[in-house]
Amino acid sequence: MLTLTKALYDQIVDHARQDHPDEACGMVAGPAGSGRPERFIPMLNAARSPTFYEFDSQDLLKLYRELDDRDEEPVIIYHSHTATEAYPSRTDISYANEPGAHYVLVSTADTDDAGPFQFRSFRIVDGQVTEEDVEVVDAY
Repeated sequence: MLTLTKALYDQIVDHARQDHPDEACGMVAGPAGSGRPERFIPMLNAARSPTFYEFDSQDLLKLYRELDDRDEEPVIIYHSHTATEAYPSRTDISYANEPGAHYVLVSTADTDDAGPFQFRSFRIVDGQVTEEDVEVVDAY
């Protein structure tokens, strides 16, 4: 299960809304070994595409160095889908290289009449996708 604060949830959804019609992407870091998402890190979609996201390689290298310096790890890796449901694509699955992370997808497309935003979390390990529950709390 992914547990995150309402503030982090809102920041992820707001980023997806702001970057629409392009896919938004980013990370939420937390203390190494804690599994607790704490620090919101929006990233630039270097692809600037409505159907694909890509972290800029220089930005990503800088971010991982910063995570090491701060004794943090990626807890959530998120991106948005602008025209499809919030479910990992084959490309998303092939690029998932953090087996300990929660992969959050936000859909800014109204694909199921449940409203324009879907917020779903998955674990992706060795190409296997498992959806998990999301709990939004006021504070940890």
